[in-house]
Amino acid sequence: MGLILGVDGGGSKTALAVATTDGELVATVRGPGTNSHAIGADAVADVIGAMLAEAGATLPVDQAVYFLCGADIPADIDQLNAAIRPRGWSRKLTVENDTFAVLRAGTDAPNAIAVICGTGINVVGRGAGGRIARYPALGWETGDWGGAEMLGREVLRLAARGEDGRGDPTVLSEIVRTHFGAAKVEDVGADVHYKRLPMSRLAELAPAVIDAADDGDAVAWSLVDLLATEIVLITLRALNDLGVKEADVVLGGGMLHGGEGLLYRLVTERLPLGARPVPALDEPVLGAALAALDAAGASEGAKARLREELRAR
Repeated sequence: MGLILGVDGGGSKTALAVATTDGELVATVRGPGTNSHAIGADAVADVIGAMLAEAGATLPVDQAVYFLCGADIPADIDQLNAAIRPRGWSRKLTVENDTFAVLRAGTDAPNAIAVICGTGINVVGRGAGGRIARYPALGWETGDWGGAEMLGREVLRLAARGEDGRGDPTVLSEIVRTHFGAAKVEDVGADVHYKRLPMSRLAELAPAVIDAADDGDAVAWSLVDLLATEIVLITLRALNDLGVKEADVVLGGGMLHGGEGLLYRLVTERLPLGARPVPALDEPVLGAALAALDAAGASEGAKARLREELRAR
């Protein structure tokens, strides 16, 4: 009986699971974020190595799957492979984008799409014939809009305009002032501009924007409406690229609140007929571990056992 390793590396946290090929969970470990765009591929490998040491598993395992934030284009994947493979943690390995972890954990359907809307936004898909839909999702540079950080930037802009009269009055102005303890929204804008406040912190505003929209603020509603539309558009793109009209659509990431809340509701109301919404309720590391079991040729019973054991943790 062999061992498999599944790693889900996100921007803010990383999780790994070691299991036997018959689905028995051996160890789980959580660690810091592993976005290679922020820390580099070698540092990603260092973080995973420290987590494996904490797990105490016997290495090398037979099969490892690394679903990592920052594995966006082929060059990213090549760099991560070059950093991880020489460590000798597994006999065989796969490196892919972390959105595939949500996809694999969310559904066993042959035609399936996963959308993550968390700090950023991304979509991937798989078709029954083996076709894969994947995209760079680098941000505005590749035409993307969405996720908490991009939403937060727009909140700051509209809050400033609402405060000084160039835009419609909005509770977003007070939300920004209160959250950052500022007298004026423009003070927050200056702090961001002069890098006294990291732009990434604007993502912290996202939950309050959803609440404000739900409470009827028109400006907040316009942003949430735009974000819901964007999620539907990228889902439609993946459906078209896969050449399917029916598929499970796994909706994950912090902004989609595990199948609850205004944004999730708006998205599910707008998905086309045949697109079946599935809330992402399992931890993405389950998807990485299941993908490793897939690659190792494990039985369906082994996969069901691992799902149950990870859910019980």
